[in-house]
Amino acid sequence: MLTTDGLMRLMTWLSPSFPVGSYTYSHGLEFAVEDGLVTSGESLQNWAEGALLFGAGRTDGVFFCEAWARANNNDIEGLKDLNAYCLAMRPTTELALESEAQGRAFLTIVQELSPSENLTRLIQRLKEDKEIATYPVIVGAVAAFEEVPCEPALVAYLHAFAANLVSAGVRLVPLGQTAGQKALVGLGMAIKEAVQTALHTDFADIGSCAPLIDWTSMQHETQYTRLFRS
Repeated sequence: MLTTDGLMRLMTWLSPSFPVGSYTYSHGLEFAVEDGLVTSGESLQNWAEGALLFGAGRTDGVFFCEAWARANNNDIEGLKDLNAYCLAMRPTTELALESEAQGRAFLTIVQELSPSENLTRLIQRLKEDKEIATYPVIVGAVAAFEEVPCEPALVAYLHAFAANLVSAGVRLVPLGQTAGQKALVGLGMAIKEAVQTALHTDFADIGSCAPLIDWTSMQHETQYTRLFRS
């Protein structure tokens, strides 16, 4: 069961104030707004729902669950291999940057806040292969190391992912804060569906199908005026 301590850890790790730089990434949304694909609270909600159910939300959820399971079994070598696979699954350069930069920052901060033998072993193993930590793998592993159950940890992770997309949309469209909150509340069912999909997907069946998000991410790389890094 999720304890009070575990809940507080999740609230800390996945809070917008936790310094992983999530506010600097739009996940391709900046070009989607520029191109007129997202123009309202409703279209923002639809875009974020697609990302949750068919894009990074789907693949990262499966990686998160697999990382939690391997960390729960103290399988450091397995986590290293999983991290390499997660790196290879990034569809664009900017989406890779988004995952790697946040993963690296999360790993560094948690090591300062809650050092543990297993976390130190994982960091050392990644350094030996000169690998950069990926965000879903690292958060999933740390949740297991800290004895936070997988399902609530994944809910918090995917809710934070959705909230960051909504926050970016509020600034880009722009939208009022109430419209943004309506979009986030409207994503509740999609978040729950994404969580259950991740929990019950065989890791061998991992995959995504969000080509428009991948395309907007690629277009963002050469967008003339940019506020976000992705």
